[in-house]
Amino acid sequence: MGKLIPVILILLGIGAGLGAGLALRPVPELDLQAEDDLAPPPYPSLPEGSEIGVFEIPNHFMVPLIIEERISSVLLVSLALEIDDAQRELVQTSLPRLRDALLQVLFDHANSGGFSGSFTTNTSLGTLRTALLEAGQRTVGRDVVLKVLITDIMRSGA
Repeated sequence: MGKLIPVILILLGIGAGLGAGLALRPVPELDLQAEDDLAPPPYPSLPEGSEIGVFEIPNHFMVPLIIEERISSVLLVSLALEIDDAQRELVQTSLPRLRDALLQVLFDHANSGGFSGSFTTNTSLGTLRTALLEAGQRTVGRDVVLKVLITDIMRSGA
């Protein structure tokens, strides 16, 4: 009986600790700000008579995925932009600067591990779309680029 008391005390201590941990754990709060960050921004108000058009960016983007200082695979991404159709010529003439800005966002996303694992989840692609939209709007204007569309994405290699 004397050897049983320490075992019972240990089991009671574990049970009390488990119960206290469950009772005092923090309640997860709904992070409405995080959901708002992933929601696409509303379209800016377009002038009367303007139409929204789609501008397919010619050629795909090649993004190397680097693991341990070696290229482990390559990601091919095709993008399109929803634009104010009246500004199509501006987008066309700004295409080299626009491709540079979008490619830098893709490289940054790859370097932060955004394309590893299950990279096609809604959260991961939503974050990428938001970053691409911000880069496009900084390059040619907030009232010109309304949305970024990922039209094709493929990873080759490991």
